Amino acid sequence: MPKKNRKLAINLSIMIHQKFSFELHDSYFYGQYWHTKKIKAVVVLVHGMGEHSSRYTDFVIPTLTENGFGVISFDQFGHGNTTGKRGHCPNFTALLESVSYIVSKAEVVFGEKKPIFLYGHSMGGNVAINYVLREEHFLKGIIATSPFLKLAFKPPAIKLFFGRILQSIAPSITMENGLDANDISRDPIEVQKYINDPLIHNQISPNYSLTIMKTGKWALENAASLKTPMLLLHGTGDKIIDYKGSQDFAQKSTFANLKLYEGGYHELHNDLCKEEVMNDVVNWIHSQL
Repeated sequence: MPKKNRKLAINLSIMIHQKFSFELHDSYFYGQYWHTKKIKAVVVLVHGMGEHSSRYTDFVIPTLTENGFGVISFDQFGHGNTTGKRGHCPNFTALLESVSYIVSKAEVVFGEKKPIFLYGHSMGGNVAINYVLREEHFLKGIIATSPFLKLAFKPPAIKLFFGRILQSIAPSITMENGLDANDISRDPIEVQKYINDPLIHNQISPNYSLTIMKTGKWALENAASLKTPMLLLHGTGDKIIDYKGSQDFAQKSTFANLKLYEGGYHELHNDLCKEEVMNDVVNWIHSQL
């Protein structure tokens, strides 16, 4: 066995993994957490649109636990092993409520005195940013990778028009999100894993799509009110979410630090620069402690 793989196998052997469930707005949520014996801090991980929490178990979560951080995550409304219509959520308040539950769960699992960081990717980054801007909290810091603040393309006006009509009369109707799997990573192996994952879907309802677009715009307009340290990470080659949205947010806030990865695609933690990305995440968490 190569030296690098042997080290990972040893670390994974001491990582403890537990599953849990909870109910919210008639959905039964799938949650899970990971930790080792000694924990310095806790990371609450919020995944992106169409995916699920278990996609982070190959690299992101082992890296965090190896560095002394407990991790807790869940499958969002309409995603993964959580029940409910694929790609649909009741409303944005419900999304924030689910994060509040997981943050509270983290206290129960890891203890009230452990510093807690909220880590969101893409849509999860939007939810994480809005959470700290809108809700009372005690979080130590926020990490947002490729946060959905502004799309990298302009949706057709006619599609937005009918989307708003559907949101008012049939908010749970879903349609394909139009995502090209090749745009998630420059690594063809990661692209194929995404395509082959049975829990990944391409459905989205107006209650998700229009709401996330609206709250992304709101977050940009209210970036100056941020009072919690934030690390923003974005690739300049992201074809899904515009990295200039992250730039705009960082320029408006004295609490947000931005790092751009030249040519990086949407899923930085699954991209060619993933080692550098996770090294930056770990070092930033340590700096906040």
